[in-house]
Amino acid sequence: MLGLYDILIEYHIWSVMKRTVYRRGRHSITGLYTHLVFVTKYRRKVLSSEHIEYLKEVCTGVANKMGFKLIQLNGESDHVHCLIEYPPKLSISQIVNSLKGVSSRMLRKKYELIHSKQHLWSPSYFAVSCGGAPIAKIKQYIEREGCSRSESISNHAVENQDKPNTP
Repeated sequence: MLGLYDILIEYHIWSVMKRTVYRRGRHSITGLYTHLVFVTKYRRKVLSSEHIEYLKEVCTGVANKMGFKLIQLNGESDHVHCLIEYPPKLSISQIVNSLKGVSSRMLRKKYELIHSKQHLWSPSYFAVSCGGAPIAKIKQYIEREGCSRSESISNHAVENQDKPNTP
């Protein structure tokens, strides 16, 4: 028999799941969110704000074709941040390879950004699961990524000045 505490826990879990948007498949319910970062080859500063806007269009198209969602994309002259939600049938490496390959081709085609024998993106990437952090905070971080570095650092310092340092 369930006690009052057990009933409250079940209700809380049910209400949280009801508010959270999950991907529902035939045999699974998932909420797989990943923060990706791509850097340009040799950290060349080749991306402008116009390129970043075009990257959003291109990567949204890739996401629609592959069946994942591009939630947020922003960056600076030498790197791009993406927040994605994806189904379990896709691997992060498949998604990254498609995003980097198509975006490089399309940027080269539209803007003649780099010589055809050179690579736009470094072969490496950063990926971290976002299960523990609130998605809204990650979206806010990526939105601010387009700001200058000094603005981001000063905003971060102001936000954290009341918090005690912990080891």
